[in-house]
Amino acid sequence: MIRPFRARYEAAFENDHLATALLDFQRAWRVSRDAQIEDLETELGETFQDLRHRLAEAKRRVRAELEATTLRFTEAARARGTIVHRASSAQEAVALVGGICEDAGAGIVVKGKSMLSEEIFLNEALASSGITVVETDLGEWILQLGGERPSHIVMPAIHLRRQEVAAIFERTLGRRFDPDDIPTMVRAARVELRDLFFRAAVGVTGANFLVADTGTVGIVCNEGNNRMASAIPTTNIVVAGVDKLVPDMATALLQIRVLARSATAQTATTYTNFISGPRPGQVQHLVLIDNGRSAMAGDPGFADALACIRCGACADVCPPYQVVGGQVFGHVYSGAIGLVNTLFHHGLDAASGPQGLCVSCGACATVCPVEIPLADQILRVRRRVFEAAPTRVDRLVGWLFGSPQRFAAATRLAAALGAPVRKDRFSRLRFPRRHAGWRRPPIPPWRPARSQLRDLPEGGSGTVGLFLQCISDRVAPSIAVASAQLIEAAGFRSALPRSQHCCGLPSFDSGDWDTAAAMARRTIEQFEQFDQVVTPGTSCVVAAQHHFVELLEEHPGWAERARAFAARIRTIEDFAIEHLDRSPLHPGPGDRRRPPVLSSHQRHRIRRPRRTARVRRWSRDRHARRGRSVLRIRRLHIVARPRDGVRSLGEEARCRRAGRRSRPGDAEPGMRAPHRRRAGGPAERRALRPHR
Repeated sequence: MIRPFRARYEAAFENDHLATALLDFQRAWRVSRDAQIEDLETELGETFQDLRHRLAEAKRRVRAELEATTLRFTEAARARGTIVHRASSAQEAVALVGGICEDAGAGIVVKGKSMLSEEIFLNEALASSGITVVETDLGEWILQLGGERPSHIVMPAIHLRRQEVAAIFERTLGRRFDPDDIPTMVRAARVELRDLFFRAAVGVTGANFLVADTGTVGIVCNEGNNRMASAIPTTNIVVAGVDKLVPDMATALLQIRVLARSATAQTATTYTNFISGPRPGQVQHLVLIDNGRSAMAGDPGFADALACIRCGACADVCPPYQVVGGQVFGHVYSGAIGLVNTLFHHGLDAASGPQGLCVSCGACATVCPVEIPLADQILRVRRRVFEAAPTRVDRLVGWLFGSPQRFAAATRLAAALGAPVRKDRFSRLRFPRRHAGWRRPPIPPWRPARSQLRDLPEGGSGTVGLFLQCISDRVAPSIAVASAQLIEAAGFRSALPRSQHCCGLPSFDSGDWDTAAAMARRTIEQFEQFDQVVTPGTSCVVAAQHHFVELLEEHPGWAERARAFAARIRTIEDFAIEHLDRSPLHPGPGDRRRPPVLSSHQRHRIRRPRRTARVRRWSRDRHARRGRSVLRIRRLHIVARPRDGVRSLGEEARCRRAGRRSRPGDAEPGMRAPHRRRAGGPAERRALRPHR
């Protein structure tokens, strides 16, 4: 059975090679996958978005008529000689399969790769009945010999190095293997497994899709073991979930096109099998398993997860998966999809630990070939975990961020306690090495941004509302101050509601949606008077535009107010891009200077000074490709780099008020010249590397 989450988590961090190996795999997969998708788009004349939308719509139609589609498939399969069984739970499915094996007199069962058999713990159940189950997929067989479980939906042993595989083979096969001689290890596996196909009375396989119109079972693989396990034994058992149903063969072919490219970055898998009934002299059973799928289909927040085609792409781009691997980032199913469907297949307790590792970056949703909003669904799982048993940390986050007074007091206390160890804006002390020991935590300053901007009005006609963002306000006030300077330099007046605090995102991310909803309502009330709301907090804009409506849909009248607010709020970068022509740096009539272009740094984490990974995020202006003058937001101090020198927008505005011209060499107070140097070690380099 599966070890407790904490034990798996600790073991992952003790593995010095896991993160490096998975990072190399993810990079190689992404390059190959993107090339395959580009070729597919060229071949079909459709974008990947169009293709995945078509496949997702076909899956939605099946879900809308799930029972009718299941009956249609059952009738078609039985007409071709397949014996179809229905199982509502894992226990019922295991009992059905065990009974079939006993009736066939099976002492040995060969099994092709099947994640659903892992889901219902079929191997353990058959072993307890005295039946020997042998995995015939190479990766699964290696894991079976080593006593491990899959760490990836498609590549189950991706976390193992060749040295570890050689050690497993030496221990179980009783002879020495050279870790660098991979072909010899593969031949040894072939020799050990081949005879078992002919000795086994029963072969068990999964299914990649079930065609409702024809009763056909579709299986794709690269090793041929599924073909042998389904064709050679006299009894074949197919275990499949009702979510594998597709309406027709055209949808099945579309799934094949995107599955191989998304799973293994191949044009097509080596073997694609269409099985329509048993071969002559063979008995074929098909066990259709529910095990929580009907409940998932009936939940609007999670129904889209049933469209999953088990490609594993969500794990291949996931930062936490790269650090801890699929045996931690998931339960039976790994990756983002595992954090969602575990709730329905194995319960809340099994889902509670892994879901806490998700950082809500949303990379999984961008590569999913069936448009599953995985990041949003994981947040819904987190909400259920919080409602069932909130942790102390979750309660603390809600208590602290839920009150402006408590948050202000906490930051003032942190500023006082951190004063003896302050160096610049950071502490001289580092986090423990286990928790990114190369970093130094920030120390909140004595004066928050709202104190430095106390001269700004709280409202007024024609003003732009400045939403400070709680972290920028209390921990990095220079960002908020520079935002106000930029708004002024663009020709607008800033207004600062004094009672503003936090958008509610920390509580929302912790699963405390009630506290988050209260904070969202307060934010909307404070900024409804403004036609434009600008914030340096990109995460706050994401929360307002993507989560406020969902948070407030149960509160009468608030959903519409949330939509209106979402239409008015924008990031300081977007504001600058839209109003760049108002800045004093933009060439006026007769001015031969080239228009400036805006770029900015990523702000998803506070980094150690002088080690900032500078990444150009914004390049929306049509002039961005010709080496023209560039505005860089460095901690949101806007710095212009025209050809005649360096000058900041804030300094330019102050010079105009003072009645003098700024000089090219004038510098913004507190600004430093950019300084690059190589990060200290592999862990630091990984953390500084931006997510693709």
